[in-house]
Amino acid sequence: MLDESHHELLARTAAMYYEQEMTQDAIAAYLGLSRVKVHRLLKEARAAQIVQFSIAWPIARDPQLEELLHQRFGLSDALVVKTSPAAHSPAMQRVGQLTARYLEGALQDGLTLAVCLGRTTHAVIRAIRPEFRAQVRVAQAMGSTPFGPQEEDSASLARQMAHKLGGEVLYLTSPMMADSAEAAEVLRRQPDIQRTLDAARAADVALLGIGDLDAASSTFARAGFLGPDDLAILRRAGAVGDIGGQIFDIHGALVPCAYNQRVIGITLEELARIPKTIATAAGAAKGPAILGALRAGTITVLCTDDQAATEVLRLEACTSGLRESVPQ
Repeated sequence: MLDESHHELLARTAAMYYEQEMTQDAIAAYLGLSRVKVHRLLKEARAAQIVQFSIAWPIARDPQLEELLHQRFGLSDALVVKTSPAAHSPAMQRVGQLTARYLEGALQDGLTLAVCLGRTTHAVIRAIRPEFRAQVRVAQAMGSTPFGPQEEDSASLARQMAHKLGGEVLYLTSPMMADSAEAAEVLRRQPDIQRTLDAARAADVALLGIGDLDAASSTFARAGFLGPDDLAILRRAGAVGDIGGQIFDIHGALVPCAYNQRVIGITLEELARIPKTIATAAGAAKGPAILGALRAGTITVLCTDDQAATEVLRLEACTSGLRESVPQ
């Protein structure tokens, strides 16, 4: 936590350099510091997110795939990024940027935004423009992952989002998964936890990641809650992915497993009652998880890339007996 005087120095140095376009030598002379000290202050200002950048690479979209997703799954909006070997940035980064622009258009002062963890969710928050502001309440919609990557933890994401938007944050002071269903129920009844969960359930907008059950990328595995053998057992039972820690199959049904009762967060049924749920995921490997999430009825807006969208439509045709052609 920065003390106020040092925060002021960092902000002033950054404003002189980035807004007033003064040279580091000129800043050093004005502030009575060495040029090396000014350089270090600028680096610290960026590390502390006092200075934030977003690079607006052009984003090409695929309207044909967007329309197919819209029609097949009854989405209010579908946003599909075109991928290319010549692209300047990874697909996840461009999907995050496109989702961020959509989210900025959806947020208004006074709304409540529920946030679930995920790598793509992190990319969305990073891509929100520094000048964008919305006085919203950001509610952490699922518990924390103390042993996973901290920048992708739900508490960290809620904090980053509120900081970027200029709103307030409601923390869910709980682990993502309790030791048992009984322990989870006790935690959910704690006043502070119940207050945040109630706010998330009553949210106007939700931002969701869609997780798969691959041992290398699964939220459960990265957080240390489930090992490779546990994930393999779930996959053999038909599980394909999760939203908010709730594990479902390719048809969108919850998989009957103890893990779903142990997760501290809002449920798929509760997510389905939020007016606008924006889900984001990228890559063909996420196809089964995205399809299951769409069939669960929790998503009103999907932002993805063309590889994932094509795979979702292919799988949807294969598993529902449809034979319409899918764009290649």
